[in-house]
Amino acid sequence: MKAICFNFEIHQPFRLKRYRFFDIGKDHYYYDDFLNDDIVTRIAQQSYIPAAETLLKMVEAGGGKFRFSIAMSGVAIEQFEQYVPEFIDLLKRLADTRCVEFVAQPYAHSLASLADPDEFANQIKVCCEKLHSLFGVTPKVVRNTEFIYCDELAPQLVALGFKAALTEGAKHILGWKSPNYVYTAASAPKLKLLLRNPKLSDDIARRFSDTSWSEFPLTADKYIDWIASTPGEEQIVNLFMNLETFGDHQPATSGIFQFLEALPRFAAERGIDFLTPSEAVSKIKPVGELSILHPISGADEARDTSAWLGNRLQNEAFNKLYSVAERVRLCDDRRLKQDWWYLQTSDHFYYMATKHMADGAAHSSFSPYETPFQAFTNYMNVLADFIVRVEEQYPLSIENEELNSLLTTIRNQAEEIETLNKEVSSMRKNIEQYNIEHRDREEVPAEAPAKAKTTRKPRAKAAPKAEAKEPKAPKASTRKKKEE
Repeated sequence: MKAICFNFEIHQPFRLKRYRFFDIGKDHYYYDDFLNDDIVTRIAQQSYIPAAETLLKMVEAGGGKFRFSIAMSGVAIEQFEQYVPEFIDLLKRLADTRCVEFVAQPYAHSLASLADPDEFANQIKVCCEKLHSLFGVTPKVVRNTEFIYCDELAPQLVALGFKAALTEGAKHILGWKSPNYVYTAASAPKLKLLLRNPKLSDDIARRFSDTSWSEFPLTADKYIDWIASTPGEEQIVNLFMNLETFGDHQPATSGIFQFLEALPRFAAERGIDFLTPSEAVSKIKPVGELSILHPISGADEARDTSAWLGNRLQNEAFNKLYSVAERVRLCDDRRLKQDWWYLQTSDHFYYMATKHMADGAAHSSFSPYETPFQAFTNYMNVLADFIVRVEEQYPLSIENEELNSLLTTIRNQAEEIETLNKEVSSMRKNIEQYNIEHRDREEVPAEAPAKAKTTRKPRAKAAPKAEAKEPKAPKASTRKKKEE
C-alpha cells in the first residue's frame, strides 16, 4: 500500500502599524487593522475559501476516501472570526465530514519552543482548546511553527499528549534516508515523526506555474505517476504546504484548483490512498529512530532557524522579548497577555532577515516593510512600549533571583492547592461510601424481628424439657409419713 498524507497550514499574523519612537508610553495599540483586514479578506476570497470548497467537493465526491489535515494558528483563527467568519463556517463543514484532521501548533505561531518551554506548552494547550471549541476535535498530532523540531522537543511533546509530529525532511539530517517512511523520535520513542517530502511538496507549492521549469506544465496524472514510481517499500508520501498555495502563490488562472481536484481520481487508478497523519502513524510501522540534535525547520535552503534568528537584529529583538516572559505570565492583564502573544509571532522576526531564500528571493518580498532595518526599528519601538507596561506591573528592578523565588513560591502554592483538592475529593468519596454503607445497616433491623421469632421458637420448646428433668417436690402426705 502507498498513501499520500496532505497537510495544509493556515496562518496570518497581526501586522504592526507604523509605530514611532515618540509613541512609546503614549499609544498602547500596535496593530494595523486596515492592513490586516485587507490582506486576510483578500487571501480568504481568492485562496482559502475556494481551496476549502474544492477540498470539500473532493471529500464528498470520493465518499470519504480523500482525507487530509489542517494546521491553523490561533492568531489566524481570531482574524477569520473578525473579518471572514464565513471561512470558519466552511471549516466546520469540513470537520463534520470526519475526513479532516486538525493538527495543533503554537497559538501565536511563535518561536517559543526555542526559548521558553513553559510558554510553548501553554500556547499548544490554548490552541487545542480553541480547536475543540470550534470543531469539537482533540488534536493528537502537532506541527510546530515552520516545522521547527529537534530531539530536545520530543519528550515535551509526548508529555503534552501527542503521538506524532510533523517536521521537515531535511537532507542534511536524512542523508541517504528517504522522507517517505514513518520514524520514531530518538529522544522519545513513543513520538512518531512524519517528514515532509521537500521535492514533491515544492513541485506544487513553488514550481507549479513556473513556465521555466523543465516539468512545466504539471498535470495530475504525471504527478501521481511520480509518486507511484517511488520504491514499493516507501509507503507514505507527505505533502505539506500552505493552503494559500492554491489561489494565491499559484493563481487560479494557472489551473491549480483543477489540478488539486483531479488528484484523487488518478490516485485511485494507481492504488494510492489518502491518509490523515494519525491514520498514517497508526497503520504504518516505523522503520527506525531519527535523531535531530540541532533545530531544523522548513525555511530556506539551510533548513535551520536562521530565517528568524540569523542576524544580530533578530537575536536582539528575540532576546529582549523573552526577557520579560516570566513577568507577563504573572500578570492578570488580558490585553497585555494578548499583545504578548501577537508580538511573539514568527513573522515579525522573518521580516528582519537580511539573507535570501533558496529561490533567490529576499524575505522582504513577503514583508510590509521596505527594509529589514525598518522592520527591526518598528518592532523595537513597539516592544519598548510593551516592556514599559510590563514594568508597571512587575518592575524590572526586581532581580531575577527575587523573581524566581516568587515564581517558585507561587508554583509550590499551586501544587499544594492541587494536592489538597485531590485530598478533599478523596475524602468526599470516602464520606459518600460511608453514608451508603451506614444507610444499608440501618435498613437491616426492619426485617430482624420477623427473623428473630422464627429462630427463637425451637428454643422455647426445648425449655420445658429441661425443666422436666429436675426432681419434683414431694407431696404433703408423703412428708408427714416421713416425719412420723
